Parts: sequence; C-alpha cells; structure tokens
Amino acid sequence: MKIEQIESIERYIDKLSELLMQVVADGASIGFLPPLSQMDAHHYWENLLNQDILLFVAKVNNQIAGSVQLHLCNKPNGAHRAEIAKLMTHPNYRRNGIGRKLMSKAEERAKQEQKSLIVLDTREGDPSNLLYSSLGYNQAGKIPNYAKSANGELQPTVFYYKSF
Repeated sequence: MKIEQIESIERYIDKLSELLMQVVADGASIGFLPPLSQMDAHHYWENLLNQDILLFVAKVNNQIAGSVQLHLCNKPNGAHRAEIAKLMTHPNYRRNGIGRKLMSKAEERAKQEQKSLIVLDTREGDPSNLLYSSLGYNQAGKIPNYAKSANGELQPTVFYYKSF
C-alpha cells in the first residue's frame, strides 16, 4: 500500500468517482445519498482541490483503495487548525489499516503545516468512531438530527478533536 498526495484530479477522476460512488452505495455518511451518479461524483471531484484542501489517496496494486482530505484553515483566528474530511475506504479494501494510514499521513501533513488542532465529525455509531478514538481523538459532543440517511431518517453526528 502506498499513500500519496494528489495535486491534480484529472488523471484520477474516474477512479476517485468510483471510490465515492462505492462508499456512498455502501452507506457512508459523507454528504451524499445513494444512488450517486457518475456525473455528480465527477462534478464533486472537479471542484474540490484548492490551496486549502489537500487530498491523499491510498493505492493498492495501483488501484485507489481510499482517500482522505485535510482542510487547512487559514483564517487569522483559525490558522492553527485543520479539519479531516471524507475519509473513505473502498468496501473491497476495508479492515486492512487503510483508514489508519490515511489519517496518519493527514496528521503528519497538518503538523508540517504548523497546525496544532485537528477537528472532524462522523455519524454516530459508524465504525469510524472506533478508529478516531483509537487514534487519540477526543469526543467534543454530538448534534442530533444532523444528517439524513438513505432511508430518510435524521441521524446524529459526533464531533472529535485532537491537539498536538
């Protein structure tokens, strides 16, 4: 497995779109509802990267098996913090440490960018809660009825933080 930063989407857009569609179809709560069309997935990735959003991917046998985003806050009162967004592992590659390695890479980069605080949120009850806790993230609280699921039910999200 290899973790690398992607600085240009064009070369990877089909594989990233497939990853996004697969994790959404599998029930991930990352801002989309199934079924997610390839056109919508492409549109998302085409408009993602900028100077404040870094994208890391995990590759296994040259296939994109996962990704994570690091959103850098450059506001004067938030220049010390970053946010983890859309940690995804393709369903075929789960339980192989990909999420953990992606998080490690994002944290390493946050430190290089002189960030001392990372925040994130995830749906309550998802396996990601266990991952974040095991990586030393502290639960800050939760908001009920935060995100709609595929069946229309409103579900809570849990906010986490980690200081360096």
